[in-house]
Amino acid sequence: MKTEENILIAFILNFSFSIFEFFGGIFTNSVAILSDSIHDMGDALSIGISFFLEKKSKKKPDNNYTYGYIRYSVLGSLITTIILLIGSILVIYKAIFRIINPLEVNYKGMILLAIIGVLINSMAAFSTRNSNSLNQKSVNLHMLEDVLGWIIVLVGAIIMNYTDIRIIDPLMSIGVSLFILINALKNLKQILDLFLEKTPENINISELKEHLKKIDNIEDIHHIHVWSIDGYNNYATMHIVTKSNDINKIKQNIREELKKFGICHSILETENEVCSETECNININFEADNHHHHHH
Repeated sequence: MKTEENILIAFILNFSFSIFEFFGGIFTNSVAILSDSIHDMGDALSIGISFFLEKKSKKKPDNNYTYGYIRYSVLGSLITTIILLIGSILVIYKAIFRIINPLEVNYKGMILLAIIGVLINSMAAFSTRNSNSLNQKSVNLHMLEDVLGWIIVLVGAIIMNYTDIRIIDPLMSIGVSLFILINALKNLKQILDLFLEKTPENINISELKEHLKKIDNIEDIHHIHVWSIDGYNNYATMHIVTKSNDINKIKQNIREELKKFGICHSILETENEVCSETECNININFEADNHHHHHH
């Protein structure tokens, strides 16, 4: 598996580097480098998790997971996101203290570390660049963020070296951390949408319904459900009312149409009279009780 080798290489590179960098941050006394090391450490962990879960997510469907294991990949993304949220908040907290009480920083050491950082992270970003798995996309995003983070640190270190404005260090750190925080929150929303079975972003149910109704011999369509397993593979189920005898033809036409909407798996139920089944909603009736207690 190409994806997996890439993820493994990125993991080994990042993990060993983030440890080296953590000590580098302590040695140079730079909170910006510490923040980058936590960022890299979070990324490395997430890549490690991704690696194992990506492997698992490739497993074919079986009786325990009839849809396959694709969601494990999304779960990997969730764990990562939480690690990054916590890490970035801790670093912001530490950086605020540094603004109040700026300390001596070793600029030459920072410049050296930042150059190494840019080089190593560029290699890692290059090794994970093209993929359509949500998981590897998020891994690559981390890599690019890391390169960006290091370029910022490098520029900052050079400026501090010549001006000795110490506050630049914690400010850079806060900048990097806020960036991680915002991206992690966006990621979280995407993941929650998947787990809550929200209709995929690029599909409009009423538009889909109009499209399908235009197909010959279709009287009505209802109970349309569309959901996504991993953000790429979409599934749909629906009821079709038709008077036609050639059910297979009708289903084939519908499946062709669904492909245009990125739906590759569909369960189509046909019937030849208007459906009597109402939407199955269980309404728990709390209202009834409450009316008795309102005495004036």
